[in-house]
Amino acid sequence: MGDIALPTDDSVVVGFDGADDAAAVRLDDGKILVQSVDFFTPVVDDPYLFGQIAAANALSDIYAMGAKPLFALNIVGFPINDLPKKMLSTILQGGADKATEAGISIVGGHSIDDKEPKYGMVVTGEVDEENMWKNSTAKPGNILILTKPLGTGIISTAVKKGLASEESEQAAAQSMATLNKNAADALSKLTVHAVTDVTGFGLLGHLKEMCEASEVSAKIQFNQLHFLPGVRALAESGIVPGGTKRNLDYVSDFVFFAETLTKAEKWMIADAQTSGGLLISLPKSDADTFLTNFPNNAVNIGEIVTSQNALISVF
Repeated sequence: MGDIALPTDDSVVVGFDGADDAAAVRLDDGKILVQSVDFFTPVVDDPYLFGQIAAANALSDIYAMGAKPLFALNIVGFPINDLPKKMLSTILQGGADKATEAGISIVGGHSIDDKEPKYGMVVTGEVDEENMWKNSTAKPGNILILTKPLGTGIISTAVKKGLASEESEQAAAQSMATLNKNAADALSKLTVHAVTDVTGFGLLGHLKEMCEASEVSAKIQFNQLHFLPGVRALAESGIVPGGTKRNLDYVSDFVFFAETLTKAEKWMIADAQTSGGLLISLPKSDADTFLTNFPNNAVNIGEIVTSQNALISVF
């Protein structure tokens, strides 16, 4: 977007000039309207589950801003003459049920005839400005918490190749279909300095955005990370998506990896995620409280430190 002359508006709080998860616009009553859009091709074979995952993924950006979702619009691409219409209905039902779980309505949308199925949502939410979370305000001394295990990209690739175990496939699907709502709710009464959600750029790519925007560095302990079952064995066998490999190539310029880490382990930490967890930067006391109140797979993965030569160090 760097070459495009965009209109300016003083009411825009978060726009193209940052790398936050959603746009934020100030309304006349002082509330902040938060909006994001996300859609993609199927990551699982089950159409209902695909609808759930796509909806959870779209909602995640709103939760990452500390906002309450208000409503959603569907975005659909579907080969209407090549696949059964019932399949499309099933995808949309998965999205509708996930929206119901989030406490919102789907109030419209847009569809096109497309060669490959695609589904997602535009989600709108709101938040008081003083309670809005950004990815640009992490502070040295903060603990970093990740609320979901990593490895959905690697497992999704293994599923397509028929190489994933049933345990791995089910665990990945459950993780991707899980809303980040409960994690966001558990954070709402704590001091939170910065939040983002982990999706296509992987943990390291999204942490890079947080560190650069906050002018800090981060130290990650690989052994404290949680991975979905089977991810290590798949990575060691070279079952890794192209997006994950591109992520690792991209982060190599600003990440220091300990010599003990293998290529497979580097792929694991750089894995491109779908509907990943929240990455949270907060004071230690609040981190301890959150981990006590929200034990569902959330882990302390490292800390924020003052700016150093390596933007991110993985030990």
